[in-house]
Amino acid sequence: MSELKKKDDYQKALSLYSQAIKDFRKGDYEKAASSFESLMEKYPEEYELVDRAKVYLSICKRGPRKESITPKTLEDYLFYGQMKINQCDFDGALKLLEKALEFKKDEAKVYYLMATAYVQSGRPDDSLEALKKAIQKDKSLAVLAQNEPDFEPLWEDKRFKVLVKLS
Repeated sequence: MSELKKKDDYQKALSLYSQAIKDFRKGDYEKAASSFESLMEKYPEEYELVDRAKVYLSICKRGPRKESITPKTLEDYLFYGQMKINQCDFDGALKLLEKALEFKKDEAKVYYLMATAYVQSGRPDDSLEALKKAIQKDKSLAVLAQNEPDFEPLWEDKRFKVLVKLS
């Protein structure tokens, strides 16, 4: 596959993902689920987006509900941390993600989610620090961060641009 086709496919997948997230945040779980499923079917090679789509899809299918959770694995903490971010419970998400670090201190995804929670709760400096750790541990997260709608408050910040290598 040519580089141009790969980039085009990534942009299409990202667009589909962004629309699904918008629908999800509006509470239109059926429409969001359809978009997440479409992304997973059409762009299976976009692993990062597909992994995230799977998490959202399971939430869409289960529907919103309050529940008592007892995470047991790193994956549980990541899942419930993402869920708390989606519910705008950033403090709850950060508590779960701090616990996730006890399982694996250098897990890039934990720091990436922490960066998301921080930026969405109005803590840009903490967000940039967590994002820096995430990218140091997994360079591919820089590309994801460039296009992540959650990081929009940082898009014009010079420190963010340096981190994700935008000019």
